[in-house]
Amino acid sequence: MSEKKGKPEKGKSEKGKSEKGKSAPAVVHSRSPADTRAFGRELAARLAPAGVVLLEGDLGAGKTVLVQGIAEGLSLDPQQVSSPTFTLVQEYEAVQEYAAEVSPESTSEPPPGERRRQRLVHMDLYRLEPEETEVLGLDEIFADPDSVKAVEWASRLPWRPEPAVTVVLHRGQGDERRIEVIEAES
Repeated sequence: MSEKKGKPEKGKSEKGKSEKGKSAPAVVHSRSPADTRAFGRELAARLAPAGVVLLEGDLGAGKTVLVQGIAEGLSLDPQQVSSPTFTLVQEYEAVQEYAAEVSPESTSEPPPGERRRQRLVHMDLYRLEPEETEVLGLDEIFADPDSVKAVEWASRLPWRPEPAVTVVLHRGQGDERRIEVIEAES
């Protein structure tokens, strides 16, 4: 494992399955909120353009900090991201214009001058019971092919959107966090 500061350390994951249809969790060790945000930036690359991340962890475990990193990884302003506990759903959006020159290594960048909209839909279900989430129309949000979806307190959902990445944050000493990442198999 790397001892570099400012980067999450990636732990070893076990082979096999932890739950039906899910891989054994990979483990990331974060020593600070900056590490947690950095992991969020890395995760954003796997989620774009329309992935789902289901977040679990105690109050103060770093779920919103992780979503700030995801926002930054999607070229959105991480300072705009706050816990949507009282509003339930917050949307963040930016339009990216691509430069006239495209990197020769990249095959996924759009043509020069093209504009692309990026959205992040951030949900916090802390104050709800599973039966209360059924009337919110979340199925429509999850079906949106043009946004990344991040759900805090995802255990409150009466159903699990698939495929989705599940991230469980565990508090350690001080700012340390143990982050388990469970990838759904497609």
